[in-house]
Amino acid sequence: MGLEYKAVRWNRQKRIYDFALVGGVGAFLVLFTVSTKVLFPFVTGEILLMRAFGAAAFILLHVVLCIGPLCRLNPKFLPLLYNRRHAGVTTGLLGLVHATLVVVTYHAGGDTNPILSVFKGSPLTGSIAGVPFQPFGFFALVILLLMAATSHDFWLANLSAPVWKSLHMLVYAAYALLVLHVAFGVLQAEVNPVYVLAVGGGLVVVLGLHIAAAFREVPTDRAPDSAAGDDGFVDACAVADILEKRARIICLSGERVAIFKYDGKVSAVSNVCQHQNGPLGEGKVLDGCITCPWHGYQYLPDTGASPPPFVEKVPTFNVRVRHGRVFVRPKPNPPGTRAEPAPVEAESRSSRLEEALTSASER
Repeated sequence: MGLEYKAVRWNRQKRIYDFALVGGVGAFLVLFTVSTKVLFPFVTGEILLMRAFGAAAFILLHVVLCIGPLCRLNPKFLPLLYNRRHAGVTTGLLGLVHATLVVVTYHAGGDTNPILSVFKGSPLTGSIAGVPFQPFGFFALVILLLMAATSHDFWLANLSAPVWKSLHMLVYAAYALLVLHVAFGVLQAEVNPVYVLAVGGGLVVVLGLHIAAAFREVPTDRAPDSAAGDDGFVDACAVADILEKRARIICLSGERVAIFKYDGKVSAVSNVCQHQNGPLGEGKVLDGCITCPWHGYQYLPDTGASPPPFVEKVPTFNVRVRHGRVFVRPKPNPPGTRAEPAPVEAESRSSRLEEALTSASER
C-alpha cells in the first residue's frame, strides 16, 4: 500500500525476488546457448538467440501460471506470488526480443511489410504440420505486452479491480496461443519427439495444478447446512474452529465470507481484497488490521476500511456469538460500514454461568 504511484516501490523482498528472477533467466540463456552450440555447432547466431529467448519466455510463462495454484495448495509459495507481476513483465520482454529476432531474420528483407509478412509468409497447406504457427505467437505477444503495460497499480486503480483482473485473465488465452505456436512450429521444424513431449508435459503440469487447486476450493464454496433463522442469521461455525488472529472462510448467499477471531472478538468481512481480489481469509490480523496474504493490503476488522489515509473498503457482515457458535447475517453491509464485533469472552462467561445454573437446578 502506498500514498503515491511510483514505477517500483522497492523493498528488500522485491530486490531479492528480482535478483533471483534476472539471475535465473540469465543463467538459463547462457546454459541454453552453450548447450545448443555444443549439440548443434552449425546453428547460426541469430537462430540460436531466437530459440533461447523464445524458450525462456515460454518456460517462464509456465512458472507464472503455476504460482497461483501452488499458493492455493500450499501457503509456503506465497512469497513467489508477492511480486509475480515482475515475472509477467519479464516474460513479455523475453517474448518481444524473440519476436524481434524472428521478424528481422525472416521477414525484414523483402518488399512486404515485415508484420504483414508474418501472416502471409506461412500459407496453410493440407496437413497439420502446414498450419501457420507464427500468427499464434503474434497474438499471444500482443496479449502479454498489453498485460505488461497495464501491470502497474495505476491501471488497477483506474480500471477497477474487476476490469483489471478480467484483462489479466487473458494470460490463459496467451498461453493457449503459445502452446499452438510452439506445437505447430515444432511439427514443422523438428522430428525428435522430445520437443512434443516437453510441450505436452508443461501443459499437463499447468492444467493439473489448476484442477487440483480447484478441487481444494470445493469445500470452501459449500454453504453451511443450517438455514437462516427468523432473525436472518446463519450458524456459520464454532468459535473454536477459528484460530486466534486468523479466519474461517464460509460461503453465504454465493459469496465467500472471512470470519476473523482476534482480541476476544469476532468480525466478518468479504473474503475479496480490493487490490487484486486476494483471499483475505487466508491472511491474518497484524497490528489490529486484517492483512491480505498476497500483497499486504490492510483493513480494520470491524469496518472493513483501510486505516487512514488509505481509502480501500470491503463489505462487512453482522455477527453474533451464541453458545460457542458464530452466527452471521448473509446480507453484506455497504463497504466500510461498521459492524459491531461479537465478544467471545463475554459470551463464554455467560455460557459457563448458564451451564452452572442449569447444573445447580438439576441437583
